[in-house]
Amino acid sequence: MMYSRIAGTGRYLPEKVLTNFDLEKIVDTTDEWIRTRTGVERRHCVREDETTSDMCVEAAKRAIQKADVDVADIDLIIIGTTSPDLIFPNVATIVQHRLGIPACPAFSIEAACTGFIYALTTADKFIKAGEAKCALVVGAECITKLVDWTDRNTCVLFGDGAGAVILKSSEQPGIIGTHLGADGQYKELLYYPVGASKELHKAGTDEAGIVMAGSEVFKVAVKTLGNVASQALESAGIDQSELDWLVPHQANIRIIQATAKRLGLPMEKVILTVQDHGNTSAASVPLALDVGIRDGRIQPGQLVLMEAFGGGFTWGSVLMRL
Repeated sequence: MMYSRIAGTGRYLPEKVLTNFDLEKIVDTTDEWIRTRTGVERRHCVREDETTSDMCVEAAKRAIQKADVDVADIDLIIIGTTSPDLIFPNVATIVQHRLGIPACPAFSIEAACTGFIYALTTADKFIKAGEAKCALVVGAECITKLVDWTDRNTCVLFGDGAGAVILKSSEQPGIIGTHLGADGQYKELLYYPVGASKELHKAGTDEAGIVMAGSEVFKVAVKTLGNVASQALESAGIDQSELDWLVPHQANIRIIQATAKRLGLPMEKVILTVQDHGNTSAASVPLALDVGIRDGRIQPGQLVLMEAFGGGFTWGSVLMRL
């Protein structure tokens, strides 16, 4: 049987940094309020002329270099994002062209903050089915361009960035199991009110912005992430005590702490980066994964659980050995 294994990771964060103290000058909030409730201390924001594909390209270059592969070896590209450059062509094809990757399947997946997990799961299926041997998988967001900067409940949360992995076929198990889910009944709790077929003229105006019922989202997120984590371990026949690292969606420190507690994991076994870049939606899991690998905490052979939860609601997990 053929498996898939992560061969390299990479990340990119825009140069511009917006601290909590900077936000104190924009909206009625404080550094202490933001830190104690979300864990966020700073976030990175794209320049006006910077796009999602720009960030994808930079993160991908670093993952390709780390994996020591040639762009000619890549035969599949999947990008998870809710903030593509254009409605079409899809951002994966733009990245493909800019990196000089030969003709191959290239597409994007929109699953909000779970976008990278959905994309990685899909790439895993392609490789296990023998349809691909080397995939570029990216999670990326220019989400600050969707934020209403007058809404103190949401503008303090989000930041921009991209994380990428190279997933290769392997005779040794890498990805052990994946689990995806969604439930559209919760749409009104977290959404963006503008789209290609709905009031597109409002995009980029004060009338458009992320809508979120924070406390309700928190309750569902904690319960769902705990369930999907437990499901991943049970399906693989692995006890939670065997888990080396949890790499969660970096949305809110309280959600992360609650999930770790439910798994019986100390925070020392959780890769935590929300303080440095806020909620980067689909980019947050691969960003955190790259941090954990490059700083030496996550070692080859260790058992890692990645998980995310996003608008829709959508959720998912990937259990793997590095």
